[in-house]
This record gives sequence, structure tokens and C-alpha cells, in this order.
Amino acid sequence: MPRNLPHFLLKDLGKPHPFRAKGGGGGKTPSDVLNRSGHAQALLQAIDQLPAITTDGLPGVYLEVKGRPGEPLAKDSLGSSGIELLRSAAEVVNGSTTETATVFATAQGVENLRKKIEKFETEDTPDREKDGEIIPGRPKNATLVQSLAAITEAGLRALWRGPQEKFPAGNGATHWEIWLEPGEAEAFIAQAAAYQVQIGTERLHFPEDVVVIGLATRDHIALAVRRLGSVRALAAPAVTADFFDALEVQEQAAWVEDLAQRTTYAGGLNGGYVTLLDTGVSRAHPLIAPVLPSQDRHAADPAWGLDDMKGHGTQLAGLALFGDLTPDLQSAMPVTVSHRLESVKLMPDGGPNPHHLLGVVTRRAINTVEHTVRRRTFMMAVTTDEDTPHDGAPTSWSTEVDQLAAGVSGDRAAPRLILISAGNTNNSMFTAGHYLDICDLPKNELESPAQAWNAISVGAYTEKTMLPPNEGLTSVAPFGDLSPSSRTASWTSTWPLKPDIVLEGGNWAADNLPPPLRHGWLSLLTTHHAYPQRSFSFTHDTSAATAIAAKQITELWSEYPLLWPETVRALYVASARWTPQMQSHLPANSNKGSYARLFQRYGYGVPDLERAHRSASNALALIVQDIIVPYGLSEQTGGDVHKEMRLFTLPWPVEELRKLGTANVTLRVALSSFVAPNPAEAARGSRYRYASHNLRFKLNRAGENAQQFMARISKAVEPVGPQVEEEDLWDFGSIRRDVGSLHIDQLTCRASDLARRNLLAIHPVAGWWKSKKILEEGEKEARFALIVEIDTQGIEADLYTEVHAAVTVLNATQPVII
Repeated sequence: MPRNLPHFLLKDLGKPHPFRAKGGGGGKTPSDVLNRSGHAQALLQAIDQLPAITTDGLPGVYLEVKGRPGEPLAKDSLGSSGIELLRSAAEVVNGSTTETATVFATAQGVENLRKKIEKFETEDTPDREKDGEIIPGRPKNATLVQSLAAITEAGLRALWRGPQEKFPAGNGATHWEIWLEPGEAEAFIAQAAAYQVQIGTERLHFPEDVVVIGLATRDHIALAVRRLGSVRALAAPAVTADFFDALEVQEQAAWVEDLAQRTTYAGGLNGGYVTLLDTGVSRAHPLIAPVLPSQDRHAADPAWGLDDMKGHGTQLAGLALFGDLTPDLQSAMPVTVSHRLESVKLMPDGGPNPHHLLGVVTRRAINTVEHTVRRRTFMMAVTTDEDTPHDGAPTSWSTEVDQLAAGVSGDRAAPRLILISAGNTNNSMFTAGHYLDICDLPKNELESPAQAWNAISVGAYTEKTMLPPNEGLTSVAPFGDLSPSSRTASWTSTWPLKPDIVLEGGNWAADNLPPPLRHGWLSLLTTHHAYPQRSFSFTHDTSAATAIAAKQITELWSEYPLLWPETVRALYVASARWTPQMQSHLPANSNKGSYARLFQRYGYGVPDLERAHRSASNALALIVQDIIVPYGLSEQTGGDVHKEMRLFTLPWPVEELRKLGTANVTLRVALSSFVAPNPAEAARGSRYRYASHNLRFKLNRAGENAQQFMARISKAVEPVGPQVEEEDLWDFGSIRRDVGSLHIDQLTCRASDLARRNLLAIHPVAGWWKSKKILEEGEKEARFALIVEIDTQGIEADLYTEVHAAVTVLNATQPVII
């Protein structure tokens, strides 16, 4: 049925209810050591070998603590009492996992650790009674001390956050990304020169870190770290990947003139903008000039020129306005461009500057354009592979992108919609094997900052497979599969599903000898920066896909201008579906785990623009924008607790669904919220400590009333009646769904059952806002967007009319459809 009906925007629908999480059991504890006294004495002797902190005039000592093989390391117990946990890692050898931690200990911290070990050796906890039985006491501090195998002074590598192969090999002067304790950062910076460490002027400020760039030899930085303390981590400063060389094609200027005459530029000054953070954009091109006045070209550094000397930005500008130009040039039909452009040069023409903190450059670029308030889609196709593999963990650049998207960084305190390319594969990696085997390699994981939680990360697929005959060439990727140039995610849990979506990025051509090469027939056509010498240019890869995504999402937002950036992200990404070719990689008897490879390659798939823009009689979307207070202080204990959940009784096409009976229908839910990041805890591998807040959605089961439903997910609600049991029908499951800040899942069930499933709850889980220190400053609100889609999968029905009537009753005084 045609999709020609507006979606529903529901207002003031969520009702707050007290919420207390239903926690699981405690974590694993280490097994008992065979020789209690011997174990304690070995650890005490190790402490005796550490530097004399007070005598040597040190602020403290960095320690590397190794756990016992196969046993959990009690990191939380370690990080207290004058000892700060900085980093943790795990190594698997012969099937056994050994955990290590890097900590900074003051003199008091070392003494406290010594006392805990001494008490472990000689003292026991009191006996206790349970169920009439006396349970003997255990050695004091047993969980901590029995988890420790060795304690040594840490070397510089123990503070290294980047890939180990990127650690400086020689002792020549090199640039270091230095993560500092905020309260001690200025003191370190002031004294660093005395140790021959030159600190740059740029700063990144995160909740528990200040990041700077330092120039020093390995020996000098090691001495400064040891003598001054304050350093929480070290990494390699990111350097952007080189821009690709476009394959150019000679075209006649008359084609440009013809297309320009057929184009209507309908975007007004108050409409949507695509803001390109790239190499600049040339205004000389007639297809670009009408929507890019000179005052809308900027540079992150005022000393840089505004013209596009490399061509990359102008290529993307053409795609962001028209998409692939080939269909428009071959057609005689009118073309409408409904939005405008802004350009910010992100890097100097002379090439990337390795001394920059790229997060600072990105923030400066965004600040440059935001002196004018506009509805912007920020688009960045500049990435780096310098920190690969990062396994999805945050970097300073990706964290600053998250801060900018959440509105906690930059001159304007407002959320932002940011798109980032996934990064491109080097064709020299490809041999005679199947191309997807190369694309899936960990060393080919998507480039930073595309792992940012709040940004839309864009990969590439392709439908371009036609090649000229008689040249002996074949296209590498089949129709509808991953573009060979697209990078993928190598991780399966903890960090967000990336890329979020894929769009056309072109294909590669192969002959008898590798490597495969780009080809004009398999590329996209766009604008050239050197007009009128050249009119058109071939372009490709994830940069091109990201520009097309920026076009599509800006058009969507222009149609629904009242939506938040979080909401537009959810509506756009939730519309995506995997192509039949992508789904062909699923095994015959697939389960939830089978989807992992598809998510890693394609995210949620290719956006369906009809689905994103419009509902139909038998397929509708409900849109909710709301606010939740996730955490609050308990009046009884004064401790930090979950605060509230939001319960939605959704306007539901009950009668129409009942008429469909046992026919299967699909429900798809998307939950989107921008988190404020805290990368200080990122090395612990905990998504709960990186994000300010984490939200989850739950749906009631068929036959489960509101009281039963809320009691199932919250301790704050008294259970009533028997619990309703039901098989989990969600396609993707919590392992795939409950990561990052955008959660999407779907289920297919009988229509008669879905008729009874219109209760949806949004509730918090742990986040770094859930701490007494934060909550004493005030309870924080979190915005979220919710997209709920019902689709009969082609069965004729009129769900929309019934929902429209229910929505009108809910809010008769103001429009409720958009």
C-alpha cells in the first residue's frame, strides 16, 4: 500500500514511575590460595622492592598489578584508599585468561595496600550464622589479596592506550597524546619543560581527563611521568588518512548548464543545511554556487584558505546536493534541491598536521559556523587508522565527537546531528581470496572517530556491477553487498554496533592479477573542484556514501523540522533493512548470534527513504520525544539509586490487529539518546562507565497488565498475580540491542497477540551520572526519542485510521501528526 501518510508525533504520553533495577548476583571471586602466609609474604616482598616514595620525593608510584591465571582480578577493590585504577587488560595464553591493571598509588595508598595484605595473612572475619548453621570467617580482604599474583613498578607501556605496535620504538623525539588528571593538569604542564617535554597549546576536557599533546623522547616522557605523576594514560596523536585521488572524466560544460537550468533550489535561509567538515568547497561550480554563498565558507583555522585545493570537499558537496549525478544528467526531468550547504576546511592544504588534537580541530570547526543558528547536519569524511585496532573503544577524537553531539562541548550547548564515514580499505590488502574475508579482518576495522556512540557511522555497499564488455574485468562485490572499500567492526559486544547504515559507495574491478582497482563504470559521478577546466569527477568509497546519507537525512529533517537530532537519527537508521544479498550470508537455521556478522559489515542495512518519510495504512510509525530523570539520591540511604522509569500506553490499532487474527505482523522499536562521555573508564571495557546514562526499552507480554509488567522490570513495583511467561520473540536480542546509545530491535508475532502489547517502558541502567558526587550537584535529565513501527508486511489493513482516532482523543487541542 502506498506510503503517503505522515507519521504520528506523540506528546506528553510518558508517565513517570519510581524505578529500582533488578540486579543480578555478585561478580566472581578468586579461589583460595594454597598457602595463605606464603602468598601474603610474596606480595609484601614485592611492595618492599618498590621505590621509596617519600624519600625519593615522588608524588606516588605507578604499579602494574597482575592477577592469577584463570582468576578474576578484583579491580574495584584495588582502585580505592589512595590507589587509582588507570587501565586494565586481559591476555589469553593456552586458554587461560590473566588480567592486569595499571594503578597510581600514593605513599598512603601503598601503605594501605600493605596493611590489607598483612591483615589477610593474620586476621579473619567473624563467624556468621545462616539458616541455623555457623559459617566460619574468611581471611580479611580475601577477595582482593587472593586475586593478586604480582606487584611491580609500571613501565611506560603500562600507560599506553593505543595499539602496542604504535608505541614509539626508538628514543627520538616524538609526539605523545597525554591524558592528565584534571586537578593536576596545569601543574604538570607548567613543570613539563624542566623534563624536556614540550606541551602544545590545545586542550581536550573530559569529565575525568584533560588531554594535551607533548613532544619528547621516550626517556624524557618516562622521567616526567615518574617525577610529576598526574598522567592517567598515553596514546599516539591521531593523523588523518590521506585523501584518495579522484578518477577524473572529461565532460562537456553544456551538461552542467542543462542540469542547472532544470534544477530548482528550494531551500531557504531557514531550511536545513549540510555542513561539510572537509577540504573546503569550490564555489566556482554552477551546481553548487546557488546554495553556498561566500559567507558560508569557513576554515577551522583563520590562517587557512577557503578554496578546495584537493577536490575532496567539492566532490562530497555535489553528492550532498544531488546524489550520484549520472541519473540526473541522463534525465530531462526537473530536479529539486531542498537544502543548502556550509563548508568548513578541517585541515590545511599542506596536509594533516600531526601536532593537532583532532578533537580540538573538530570542535573549532563546529564553533566557527555556529555563530549563526541553523538546523545543520554535520558531515565529516575525515578519519584516521593511526589507532587501529581500537576494538571499538573510545579515543580522544571519538570522545570529543560524542561530547559535541551531546551538546556538552562547543560554544553552543545544544545537541548536534553528526555523520562520519567508516573509513576506506586499502586495495593492496586484497589477494585472490574472497573479498569479504579481507573486509572482515580486525586490522580493517572502521577508523576513528567513526566508533563515536552518538554519531551516525556510514559504511558503503554497492549496486554497481556493470562493466564494459570485452575488457576481461569482473566486479569484486555482487549486487547489493558490501563495497570492497568499506571498513567493518571487529567487535561483537560492549561497544556500539557500527557502522549504523550503508549506502552506495561504488565497486572495484578485478582482472586476473590482484589488486582490484576502482573503475569509472563502478563509481559515482559528482562535481569537480577545478570548474570550468573540469566539470565532473568520479568519486567513491565511504566518503561518497556519507555525503549521500547527509543529503537524505537533511531532506528527512526538513520535512519534520520539529524533531530533535536524536529523533532524526532514530527515524533514519530504524528505516534501514538488509538487502537480500546481505541476508544470504545468514545460515539456514539462523539464531540471534547469526546476525553478528551482518551488523559488523552493514549495521542495520540500507535506509528505506519511503519508510523513513511516510507511514501507510498498513504500516505506521509512532514518534515519541521525552525526558527522563535516570538517577537520584535515595532519601533513606543517601546512596545513589535509579530514579524513575517512563511508562507509555501507546495508541494501538487493537481492533484492526484482532481482525488479522493469526497473521504475522512485525513490530520494530528504536530508542535513541545522546550520552555525555567519560573516557577515563574506557580502558576497563565497561559501556556503563563511558556513558553518562544508559537507557533500555521493554515491551509488555500478551496478557500482561501494567502492574505485572512494571513489577517484572522494577523492584519498586509490588508484583500482583502470576508472572506471564512467553518465548523471547525479539530478532536481535539484548546482546546486539543493548549497546551504544541507539537501540533497535524487532519481533514478529500474531496480530492478535500484538493487539495486547501496547505498554512500553523506558528505564535506566548504570551510567557515570549514577554517582553520589554527581547527584549531590543535582539530578540530571536525559532526552530520548522513541520510534515504534507496526507493519503488516503487505497484508491489507487500515491500522492508520484507528490509531489516528486514538491519538486525536489523547490530544485534541493540538496537532499530533507531523
